[in-house]
Amino acid sequence: MPATVLVLVETINDYLPILEHQGFHLILAPTPAERAAAISRHGAQIDAVLTRGPLGLYADEIAALPNLKIICVIGAGYEHVDLQAAADRGITVTNGAGVNASSVADHAMAMLLALVRDIPRCDAAVRRGEWPKIMRPSLAGKRLGILGLGAVGMAIAKRAANGFDMTVSYHNRQHRSDVPYTFCSTPTELARTADFLIIATPGGIGTKHLINKPVLEALGPNGFLVNIARASVIVSTDLISALEQRRIAGAALDVFDAEPHVPEALKSLANVILTPHVAGLSPEATQGTVELVGRNLTAFFSGNPVLTPIELPSSLSSAVI
Repeated sequence: MPATVLVLVETINDYLPILEHQGFHLILAPTPAERAAAISRHGAQIDAVLTRGPLGLYADEIAALPNLKIICVIGAGYEHVDLQAAADRGITVTNGAGVNASSVADHAMAMLLALVRDIPRCDAAVRRGEWPKIMRPSLAGKRLGILGLGAVGMAIAKRAANGFDMTVSYHNRQHRSDVPYTFCSTPTELARTADFLIIATPGGIGTKHLINKPVLEALGPNGFLVNIARASVIVSTDLISALEQRRIAGAALDVFDAEPHVPEALKSLANVILTPHVAGLSPEATQGTVELVGRNLTAFFSGNPVLTPIELPSSLSSAVI
């Protein structure tokens, strides 16, 4: 009997035949209402869930899926998956770290270029019949700070250093001896040494509010910020205040605290570029992501180790013992 997979992700429909051809039975539930209905109606037969970080899978939902054995998260982030509930049930959790790194890095650089060169304002002016001579900084030779030097951060660093002759610094959980970039011990130090700051770290408790008022002050009135990671990394009120008061030059944001809702304050600012959490979306990345999910599911249900496991906390039952 084929394993049944509850699919909560709304952006991968064109590539779901990859999983169907591998013999998995899919239940599609991309909206909150469909999700609740599918769990209520089919909960007893669901063996696996396919989700993404912002959509997550919560403890009450896990409890309502008595046969759930594996949760596959597309992308690197898994901030709204209840890992403790999964651990307590012995449920395996995987992610897709690195699969969409090229797509996210492309988007980060595109946002940085558009922001620094003020492309949206120039485009809007020409469409209005205007011909302004807007003078903006060049990226060449500037200092780039990257918060989080994982697969995405590395892809951004290579594009910046090799394509734009930028000097790259980074802050990471730990120093990396395998890269030619400069390590900064704190986010504030990183911002102080950067003209541009790109956030590329995972979300979650460990990175929550790393970017706050002191960091933004260190970035300064000529500094630009790009976030293609998770909104939780930044104190949003501090960022809005810094943008409104021009204590930083501008920001480009692909992620927000309460997606799809975006603060009106951000929409009203001329020194902000906004995109709807699409950095990781490309045909290549989506196909690769679904293929990795398929490999993880096939390995798991064949009794083999999964390819990209997430480390889970100790289960409460074992902690008591």
